[in-house]
Amino acid sequence: MTKKQAPKTAKLIIGDQELDLPVMVGSEGELAIDITKLRSTTGAVTFDPGLGNTGACTSKITFLDGEQGILRYAGYPIEELAQQSNFVEVMWLLLHQDLPSSTQLEQFNHDVTHHTMLHEDLKRLFASLPKAGHPMAVCAAAVGALSTYYQKAGPQTAEQNWSDAVRLLAKMPTIAAYSFKHSIGQPFMYPRNDLSYSSNILHMMFATPCGKYEPNPVIARALDLLLILHADHEQNCSTSTVRTVGSSGANLFASVSAGISALWGPLHGGANEAVIDMLTSIRDGERSARQFMDLAKQKNSGVRLMGFGHRVYKNYDPRALILKQACYDVLAELGRKDPLLDIALELEQIALSDNYFIERKLYPNVDFYSGIIYKALGIPSDMFTVFFAIGRMPGWVAQWLEYQGDSAARITRPRQIYMGPNKRTYTDVSKR
Repeated sequence: MTKKQAPKTAKLIIGDQELDLPVMVGSEGELAIDITKLRSTTGAVTFDPGLGNTGACTSKITFLDGEQGILRYAGYPIEELAQQSNFVEVMWLLLHQDLPSSTQLEQFNHDVTHHTMLHEDLKRLFASLPKAGHPMAVCAAAVGALSTYYQKAGPQTAEQNWSDAVRLLAKMPTIAAYSFKHSIGQPFMYPRNDLSYSSNILHMMFATPCGKYEPNPVIARALDLLLILHADHEQNCSTSTVRTVGSSGANLFASVSAGISALWGPLHGGANEAVIDMLTSIRDGERSARQFMDLAKQKNSGVRLMGFGHRVYKNYDPRALILKQACYDVLAELGRKDPLLDIALELEQIALSDNYFIERKLYPNVDFYSGIIYKALGIPSDMFTVFFAIGRMPGWVAQWLEYQGDSAARITRPRQIYMGPNKRTYTDVSKR
């Protein structure tokens, strides 16, 4: 629907009250009813558990059409970016909603590369945490701690906010790699300015002072692809968390630290780790893929199908299509075979031919194949969500910056429908 075809108002009737509510039309034709003045005019609020039908902001960063399986960053299809772009360029695209010139990209790449080092004192934070602690908890703590090293952190001027953004984008891979090195008791590896963004991550993860390590370009490109596909995904749980915390005036580091914690949840970013656990249980257990899928259809079986279905997508997740092919490419380039991929393909075939899953629109999502690739790259399963966070970082930063620049933005403060007791009179404990 075009803006010319869309109605200008929507009529709401509450009892004998009639209210004309303005209708907004997005650039792709999506409709939104503006209820900003609903409560002040009628005393009523809307009820939308999980906010699945609520537009909390306007944004120019990402367009997502779950019904059609479309994902675009600032208008550019994810399929084109995955094939032709690289992660640093996608960072700029999300931050500026436009592709950079060659000069801009060269300068931005230089800035991100030369801000990767952490303050030496920050190493003490890693040392103070248990080695068995989950790396996501470590990363959330370290990102939050950056606020103590950058006391001028915004929201302040656009220049200060940009400086904070570059620092965070540059330092997140170092924080992630240090969380891994700490967990296995190996020395931290300093970043190298001569490596690309993805190659530098691999260097800090897998190099040791004992010998020379050169990142495999095939693995680096596969990692770059994963990061691009995770870079932003509209107003999901973690992104909404970053915006909500930022709406209070909290700085970028504090806001993103909260976003990392939100991403950690198994229903959000932790799903790819759960997919590998599921595939491994089928490989090592007594159930076949078919038996597993039959049990997944039974509510009380205790078996849950991970990596299928999505809160927004009611079609095949376009990122999953890209990663499915990437699985073949990566394993072929590395000369490996993975029985987990065979099991994944069998589960997908069953789901796409079974009316139970078809009727519920349970198609593979991005988490279904990403874990297999991470595993092939030698990344341990408890680091999968950390790499998701590295990829999502430019989206979080872009969303935070956009919120700070929105003159209509207000502190996030949802309403509730109170269902508790009515007014009661307090009685002393001796009389109860």
